[in-house]
Amino acid sequence: MEVPHTVITREELRGVEFDWFAADAHGHVAQFMAAGDVAVPDAALASEELLEALHVWIDTRPETEPPNAPAGGFDEHLTPPQRRGAYVYDRVPEQSGLYCLVAAPRTPFTVNDLPAHLHSYLEGLTLDVTFGEARLRVAADGTAQSGK
Repeated sequence: MEVPHTVITREELRGVEFDWFAADAHGHVAQFMAAGDVAVPDAALASEELLEALHVWIDTRPETEPPNAPAGGFDEHLTPPQRRGAYVYDRVPEQSGLYCLVAAPRTPFTVNDLPAHLHSYLEGLTLDVTFGEARLRVAADGTAQSGK
């Protein structure tokens, strides 16, 4: 039986914290905190149910490593996904689509570790970059580049 998918609208993102996920060219997974930015990839909005399922899957994984927040301080509270093997990027304020790395796992998990339905969800959310870069720019069409 196919699970229905509720599409998330961009209007729902305006002014609220919205976290989405993507894979990189090596299959590593990152959580992106959009902080009210509506310029997240279309594929991230395709299924509220699968997005929630991925959140739950990551949040219930055991922590396998200590915090690793390059900037330290404030960013330490953003490390729970990193302690479970996911990269964590936070949006740069006032910069639509620009994210900075706030936590990096020492031993990242990959999409191959995910259940099949979540693996297929991230197929449409694979960015042509390598996670671990200090900054990434991601557009609504799913294109991404390292740097400024």
